[in-house]
Amino acid sequence: MPTPFDLNNAPAYAHWRAAKWAAQPHQASDLVVPIADPRLLQKTELLALINKCSQVNMVIYQSAVTEADKNIPLRLGQQLGLHRLDGNWLADVDGISPIAVAEPSGDRPAFIPYTNRAIKWHTDGYYQPAQRLIRGMVLHCVRPASRGGETALLDHDMAYIAMRDANPDWVRALMAADAMTIPARLDDDGVARPEQTGPVFSVDPHTGVLHMRYTARTRSIVWKDDATTRAAVKFLADFLASDSPCIFRLKLAPGMGLVCNNVLHDRAAFEDAPAQPRLLYRARYLDRVMAPEIYNKLASSA
Repeated sequence: MPTPFDLNNAPAYAHWRAAKWAAQPHQASDLVVPIADPRLLQKTELLALINKCSQVNMVIYQSAVTEADKNIPLRLGQQLGLHRLDGNWLADVDGISPIAVAEPSGDRPAFIPYTNRAIKWHTDGYYQPAQRLIRGMVLHCVRPASRGGETALLDHDMAYIAMRDANPDWVRALMAADAMTIPARLDDDGVARPEQTGPVFSVDPHTGVLHMRYTARTRSIVWKDDATTRAAVKFLADFLASDSPCIFRLKLAPGMGLVCNNVLHDRAAFEDAPAQPRLLYRARYLDRVMAPEIYNKLASSA
């Protein structure tokens, strides 16, 4: 089948590119879909979330459900076709990660998501092996920080478009199987996570959609040492630091959340109110959000 990600297929790319630009939001508020209860979506709400994700790989839901309930991201994800939860080693036993400033003891304080420091641009699970790619995510806000903690979002399809328009050779370099290596993580017992090498951009062989694994960190990462890869990495870093209209910044309020196909995102540093510290629930999945055509098929057979 023709694919827009074939660098030799200009017509397919032009058609896909035009559709992506036509669907692009103009501001962060265009990403927001109001819903009553994320645990029990109405059909119109569900379809609105799915449609927005199919267009721009992400959607922000806004609800009045503000209690600290980890069933919120779980039940929401299930309704959107997200079933294969990736319970990473720092998640709770239910597979949900409480994103908050951690107590001084334990492993979490050594990792930036569990501090109040800024997090650079990345996609979740960029250190995962190819058979466990993180394709979907739900990030639900229980309490925001008293100051700071804003999130920036960028559809990875738009990053691909920017790079391909600038220089297709850069895309080719970042699709190489040895483009980016994350060194092994060691602990007192030896290798806690093995080294992972893989591409930045890849195409799912079953669905034909684009996937991205990336981190803007400068330590604990090894890029392929050739001029084209170095130029591609610099272009991407410069693009992420730009004022591109494709980059959206917002601060989640209680009852709001992000559903996405693992888009690029970052987090600003923040300050907590001691009595009401920042708390978000993160659920990461090996699945993408359900496609509209799958939803329509299920709805018609119900």
